[in-house]
Amino acid sequence: MNAYRSLRDFDWLMFILALAICALGVLQIFSATHDTPWTDVWWKQVVWILAGFVVMWVATVIDYHTLLAQTPLLYGVSVLTLIATFAIGMTAFHSRRWIGTASVHLQVSEFVKLVLVLLVARYMTELKRQQLELLDLLKLAGLVGLPMALVMIQPDLGTALTYLPIVGAGIFLGGLRWQYAVSIVIVVALVMPLGYFFVLKDYQRGRVVDFLDANRDPKGTGYQVIQSKIAVGSGALWGKGVTKGTQTQGRFLPVAYKDFIFSAFAEEHGFVGVIVLLGLYFLLFMQIVQNAQTAPDRAGMYICMGIASVLLFHLVVNVGMVVGRMPVTGIPLPLMSYGGSNMLAVFMMLGLVNNVRLRRFVN
Repeated sequence: MNAYRSLRDFDWLMFILALAICALGVLQIFSATHDTPWTDVWWKQVVWILAGFVVMWVATVIDYHTLLAQTPLLYGVSVLTLIATFAIGMTAFHSRRWIGTASVHLQVSEFVKLVLVLLVARYMTELKRQQLELLDLLKLAGLVGLPMALVMIQPDLGTALTYLPIVGAGIFLGGLRWQYAVSIVIVVALVMPLGYFFVLKDYQRGRVVDFLDANRDPKGTGYQVIQSKIAVGSGALWGKGVTKGTQTQGRFLPVAYKDFIFSAFAEEHGFVGVIVLLGLYFLLFMQIVQNAQTAPDRAGMYICMGIASVLLFHLVVNVGMVVGRMPVTGIPLPLMSYGGSNMLAVFMMLGLVNNVRLRRFVN
């Protein structure tokens, strides 16, 4: 750290905000798994958070310009690892997403987000143009589309969709002709029906149908959304209290410590608790954006905004999912949902933001 003026230049506010969200997550995981066979999950989450501090520090001290220079290598390794995951990875819930052992395994697709953030930042920085041309868009679409396709065949549509805001932020900040923007909207509108029938799996199409009418199968595919909305609504103003939620403690709410942790939190902490939690997320995002505004170069700005966009996408989709405003996708709530891979990836992203911030103070 001798290259930096002092540790006071570290973004402690961003770190404290992330830590506060993690603390609420651990509390809710403890409550959601209270008096169940999974009572050890909350302290495992604490271990992942501590490991997150380590990887955050590593991502902070390695100059992001060095990482940008190694982006082609990192991209190649990511693609090969995704192929290996599909070929020999662990299978659970009809998906092959993890590499490792039964006790310790990581979801490779979570870490690919960081590589794509670096990829888009380097690509956009090297263009040296005021606006993107059609060939630039096609190249970028191909680079991001390959790992997306590899993740979708696992199948993991939710994680694949989280790659889109990274490239979307890059294109928006890089400048896009209105003709291209309109063309993209038209192409997406035409491709979506084809994707629904020929790309999505049966269970994925079922989630779309349930999003439109959850009461179609209230005891089957629509069960999660219905119970989630009941849990959110029953929290009222102040909530029912830790370990007091009827939907959560009665095990009506599935995976209350993972994808639907926001529902459990809303039930037990109410509207006031939700406002506090969303306020913490808002401050965290604003801190990341501020670091983007004060970045020492365009590459740093693209890195920070790419990270802000993907984390915001996670929040919007997860919260929208649990209140029935978006289809169920299995996208976790950053820093709260139980899971090691996503926790480590998010802390690495925050480390990259700090990396950009600290380079402002290098002589």
